[in-house]
Amino acid sequence: MPFLGQDWRSPGWRWVKTEDGWKRCEPFSHALEDGNNQLNDISHTVIITEDDENEEVYNTEDCEFAAKKRKKDHFRNNTDSQCFYREKWIYVHKESTKERHGYCTLGEAFNRLDFSSAIQDIRRFNYVVKLLQLIAKSQLTSLSGAAQKNYFNILDKIVQKVMEDQYNPRLIKDLLQDLSSTLCILIRGVGKSVLVGNINIWICRLETILLWQQQLKNLQMNKQVNNGLTLSDLPLHMLNNILYRFSDGWDIITLGQVTPTLYMLSEDRQLWKKLCQYHFAEKQFCRHLIPSEKGHIDWKLMYFALQKYYPIKEQYGDTLHFCRHCSILFWKDTGHPCTASDPNTCLMPVSPQHFIDLFKF
Repeated sequence: MPFLGQDWRSPGWRWVKTEDGWKRCEPFSHALEDGNNQLNDISHTVIITEDDENEEVYNTEDCEFAAKKRKKDHFRNNTDSQCFYREKWIYVHKESTKERHGYCTLGEAFNRLDFSSAIQDIRRFNYVVKLLQLIAKSQLTSLSGAAQKNYFNILDKIVQKVMEDQYNPRLIKDLLQDLSSTLCILIRGVGKSVLVGNINIWICRLETILLWQQQLKNLQMNKQVNNGLTLSDLPLHMLNNILYRFSDGWDIITLGQVTPTLYMLSEDRQLWKKLCQYHFAEKQFCRHLIPSEKGHIDWKLMYFALQKYYPIKEQYGDTLHFCRHCSILFWKDTGHPCTASDPNTCLMPVSPQHFIDLFKF
């Protein structure tokens, strides 16, 4: 008969529950070792309590139980001694092997890649928001309970960041609009949907989303008081160069509302033509020519018309990368344990849609 006992391959890990889910503690933390040594000493001592001048001596089993309980309290309350593995990469595997059982899910990848820290980086902010938007549109029902909780915790941090920094509120409004529309459809179809969790929890989450939408709607942009050089003081050729750097038509329109000079520059036909040529192929905009009253092509209207038919190019300061050699998904600046002779030749940037497609089976 085989021996049924602790797995001989590993002594096991220590796990601690946090607001972002369960985190694995580093086993070689000196602070944790010192704390464990102190708590282990309890089992080798005699605990004496005074109650009406009577002394009660606990046996060894009671001491061990008290030591274990104090260890749990130590890990729960002493946050300074907690040291977690913060690997911002995940091995993407779609089938079971002898070394790895099961397969990698979207929720697992969403939790492991630490998007809570990524939203604090301005280079990754738009990337994470776009990813959350795609999940809200089509993959919300595929998230596990822990991944759903993490999803809404990250969304809460995003909204609070926008409220404080007033950074790109239009992008968050689009995300919340798509998420609320999806939830309304799923909640109406109770019994037919596959949402994980109680229906009342999702109703509360929908009410929270509606509250966030109202807060963003009432958001007032702080007026910057600066006695130095302003945007209006720049020469026309510099203002024109700034507009030509934008890849989103709505950003051009928004900037054109600042001053009459910027509005004049934002209506330049050549500007919108360059924008159409950047996002769309020549065959695409040749099929949807929109002439103006003077007989010229209205490139501004063409841009928004083509946007409805074809996806526009996405630009991000930083994206996730996939290593074709190791099958690992990771943030490029954090790296991953690659075994290739030349890792840079194996890297492939991953768009938000590609991230979703990696976990479709």
